[in-house]
Amino acid sequence: MKIFLDSADLKEIREANSMGLIDGVTTNPSLVAKTGLTQEKLIPQICEIVDGPISAEVTELVADKMIEQGTYLAGIHPNVVVKLPLTADGIKACRHFTNEGIKTNVTLCFSANQALLAAKAGATFISPFVGRLDDITSEGMQLIADIRVIYDNYGFETEILTASARGPLHFLEAAKIGSDAITAPFSVILGLLKHPLTDIGLERFMADFKKAQGA
Repeated sequence: MKIFLDSADLKEIREANSMGLIDGVTTNPSLVAKTGLTQEKLIPQICEIVDGPISAEVTELVADKMIEQGTYLAGIHPNVVVKLPLTADGIKACRHFTNEGIKTNVTLCFSANQALLAAKAGATFISPFVGRLDDITSEGMQLIADIRVIYDNYGFETEILTASARGPLHFLEAAKIGSDAITAPFSVILGLLKHPLTDIGLERFMADFKKAQGA
């Protein structure tokens, strides 16, 4: 399963990339706004750090404007994936980009029916938001399972990119279900490394080492 970093923080991106943990990066207008940089200045810098899909989101709401902005974003670097909202205009823009050979990430997906339509439009990635569904007492991971079944039934090539992941259980379930990728903040990804028995074991090894050295 591919792991994408959900961040626009260049320091975080460099650190995660140096650890060999990530296959790509996803951004959104909220994350970009926190950096104080424009998307036009930020995306090229991210592309210099990570050699993988870099999702850059359009901020227009009408299809023609989405296509204009998305075309510009795609021209920044071959690894840029144009991120589109799962609306009628977003689907229309997705079909345009698919026909042009430009990769897309259709975001804000909350139902399997939405995911089906995105796949029909040729989306490269579909981003179901599992954490936000959990927040309203729906089962976010059930959505991933439903999409997996539908895509496998009909041979859709759209990759499932589990989004809004909040912790280790989302990672575990996504991997078990067969999600193609998952995106999460750096803190969540680092959390996967943690286990109390790992910490206890390391402490014991170091204590034994010091004893052996006569410390």
